[in-house]
Amino acid sequence: MTPIMDDIDIVIEDARWQAADLDPLAMRAFGATLDHLGLGGGDWEIVLLACDDGRIAALNTEFRDKPQPTNVLSWPAADLAPDTPGAQPRLPQADLPGMGAALGDIAIAYDTCAREAAEAGKPFTDHVSHLLVHGLLHLLGYDHICDEDAALMEGLETEILATIGIADPYA
Repeated sequence: MTPIMDDIDIVIEDARWQAADLDPLAMRAFGATLDHLGLGGGDWEIVLLACDDGRIAALNTEFRDKPQPTNVLSWPAADLAPDTPGAQPRLPQADLPGMGAALGDIAIAYDTCAREAAEAGKPFTDHVSHLLVHGLLHLLGYDHICDEDAALMEGLETEILATIGIADPYA
């Protein structure tokens, strides 16, 4: 895999993420995503907040008006969303004015990830990898609000995860 970025800044607020060895999981998931989209080798920057349910619930309340924990949240540095449902988002370009190399910020909650993985009978690291791919796709303009966008995003997630040996999370 091509080196993908200069900087993944991981801020660990919940020590349980240390034991999960989040850094290599993030590099692998982000690398596979960027490579799959033809963005490998870029000088991309991502901030990843590894937190617990309390922190992500506060963020979900503040930014989405949903007062409960969730598994992952994303804040894109630029709006790359397409104008038409089901269309491909615009690709980021580090040389565009205002874009720089920053893709945005992602927060991921340990408690929710662990619970969801256990309930689905999936390895924790596979579920976390899926959510990291999911979060990065949000930074890159993908969404799942309408059926067309969800089909595109979920298909990409499945393809990307297959490149790193992780089964289809939607099967």
